[in-house]
Order: sequence, then structure tokens, then C-alpha cells
Amino acid sequence: MHEKGLLIVLSGPSGVGKGTVRKEIFSQQDTKFEYSISMTTRSPREGEMDGVDYFFKTREEFEDLIEQGKLLEYAEFVGNYYGTPVDYVRETLDKGKDVFLEIEVQGARQVREKFPDGLFIFLMPPSLSELKNRIVTRGTETEDIINNRLNVAKEEIEMMNLYDYVVENDEINLACERIKAIVVAEHCRRERVEPKYLKMLEVK
Repeated sequence: MHEKGLLIVLSGPSGVGKGTVRKEIFSQQDTKFEYSISMTTRSPREGEMDGVDYFFKTREEFEDLIEQGKLLEYAEFVGNYYGTPVDYVRETLDKGKDVFLEIEVQGARQVREKFPDGLFIFLMPPSLSELKNRIVTRGTETEDIINNRLNVAKEEIEMMNLYDYVVENDEINLACERIKAIVVAEHCRRERVEPKYLKMLEVK
């Protein structure tokens, strides 16, 4: 009997670099996680591809999926929906594979309720001024949206008590190494492995 996969949830305030860190982790050859692509109703940014970065849906399509119970979590953020398809996550975990979610803080709270044994990692900026700088340098948002995102980010940072670990995204490579080290440690946690090893005592 194989060990069930680990649900890894990465989230943090808007603009902290969740997507950049996730892409770097998955570009590394030793990464064994399965990435669960999120759905969103926002428009694709330059270079983003449907089915690779997100599943891009209309608002009507997204609300139909909510009604059908097809989303593990969803949230409305700055006027757009974001969510995670549930079937893929459950099937992949049951196969013994780790599933990596990169989601908004609101969504992470819903996942915590459904998967309390998941691994929840909060990505922090080095400072609020650096966070603002990262949002501004995207060049995709108006001044009003930038200020809105910063206000929301402050509220999200206050919710870090929902998480198991906090990783500062000062340098992308360092943040990635910290996240991967946390996952290795979680796989060795006594509560996760004890049933497997106690079964050894039952062998006659």
C-alpha cells in the first residue's frame, strides 16, 4: 500500500511572487510535485497560456462550476474569481503523488477546512515597500488597483496564522530551496509515517 500524497499549499499576499516561485520550483529537474492549475475569470497577462498558467473561464462558466461543487476552493479577488478543480487533486493524492497548489489566501482557508492534514506555506515579502515595488513593476495595474492590492495584502499578512510555515521571498532560489526542504521534512513527520512502520510489527 503506497503512502498517500501530500497536498502542498503555497499562498501569500498579492504581488509577493507566488507564481514566479512556483515556476522556478517546477523548472527544476528534481521536482516531483504535480501542479494543480487554477481557474480564473481574469484576463490572461502577456505570455500566459490557457491550461498552462491558468484555466481561463468566463464568469458564467465559473459560477456553473461552483454550483456543481467542482471546485476545491474559490475566491473572488479584485473583481475576479480564482479556484481549484477538486477531482484532479483527490485523484492525484490517492495515487501517492504530491499536489502543489498556488492559491490566494481566501482559498487557502477553504482548503484548510477540507484538507486539515495538508502542508500550508505562506510566502512573505522582505518588506511592504518591496511588495509595492513588485506590484508597480508589473506594469499591468492602475494606481487605484495597486493601492487596493496593497490594502488587501496587509489584511492577508494578518492571516498567516492559518499556515504551518512562513518563507520569505527575498531571493527566488533561496525561497524555492526552503519550500522544498519543508516538504521533505513533512514527509518524515511522525504522524504521517507512524502507521506505515507500525504495520511492520504486525508481520509474523
